[in-house]
Amino acid sequence: MLSDLEKCPRRLSVCEKSSFLNEASRREAHVSKHSFNYKISLLIPECGVLPAEIAKVISNFSSYHHVRDLPVYRFLEEDMLEIIKKGSFYALSYKTRLDEDNIIAVLSRKLILSLDKDTYEQLGMEGKPSLYNHRKPMRYVVTVDLTDKSLAPGAKRYQQVLLSLKERVPLRSDFLLTDCHSDRDGHLKVLLSQYTYEKCRPTLSTHNLRDLLCPSLQSSDLQGKRLSCTPEHFLEWLGAVNLNISCENSAASFLSTYACPEPCSSVSQVLLCTVTGLIPPEDISSLLQELRSYFDAPKFTDWVSLTVHGFVDSPVCWGTTEHGFLKGGENFYNFVCFKNQDYWLHMATGAHDGCPP
Repeated sequence: MLSDLEKCPRRLSVCEKSSFLNEASRREAHVSKHSFNYKISLLIPECGVLPAEIAKVISNFSSYHHVRDLPVYRFLEEDMLEIIKKGSFYALSYKTRLDEDNIIAVLSRKLILSLDKDTYEQLGMEGKPSLYNHRKPMRYVVTVDLTDKSLAPGAKRYQQVLLSLKERVPLRSDFLLTDCHSDRDGHLKVLLSQYTYEKCRPTLSTHNLRDLLCPSLQSSDLQGKRLSCTPEHFLEWLGAVNLNISCENSAASFLSTYACPEPCSSVSQVLLCTVTGLIPPEDISSLLQELRSYFDAPKFTDWVSLTVHGFVDSPVCWGTTEHGFLKGGENFYNFVCFKNQDYWLHMATGAHDGCPP
């Protein structure tokens, strides 16, 4: 048992404090660089019903499409390139495993292919060995800048890349994709009409938690005035709440006990709101902006929490930084928003990821 514990992979957690009023705040950059998000969790102490303004923002989240058996070369054809080059377009291969399968993603006007060795060698496109290979390279990453002039339709390199993806190795996959510009949704449907697809909406669920022990947070806590509730302890507590794990440290079970970080207090009601789907960073920015306004009217709580989870099998985590999968595929971040417009930002990655920005 001890030897197994000693082999636990490293995980990296970064935490910073700033203010929404600070013009130099990097929060928008952090949010925009985390492209592929499958779940957000909103925790609001002293709240029983989702506020109408927040509910409206969530109801306006972008729809996304589940497309079956889509050829990868389709992203290079002129009609699709027009949509991609305008930005706010995201696509991710669906039900593919990063440690075993070929993974394809489109973000920031780039096509990213995370490929096994055999596929990479057959494809004949220039790439780099994965940062997370073992002794010998067994995986490669190919990045294609779709805005590069050499990839304009008709150009020599464009024809070479198209040939590789269309004939040499005709990669296909199920995809989740979204275009945040709703005015282009009709155009996208025309492009997808020759494939089997369905339009999806993010799924919203809410849970009321009664008499929950919550940390008594103040924005200044992060400066070391209360070391008992560190950022790591707070994230552990959030995870326990989301998984419905008791935080009362009961001795009824000797296998595992857990206590809420101190100082803490019992809160009569807490609202846990969860949204799942393909959630682009633009929608998360809108929700974060609305959370700033939550404290415009007096509230009993001093803070609310927003956690954003990335797809574990995404080929990237922050920006185009390669994401690897070892045991958990973690890549997520959390905002704690305070009534004085301060915020904490926690960013966490697993063993096979680069440092958060």
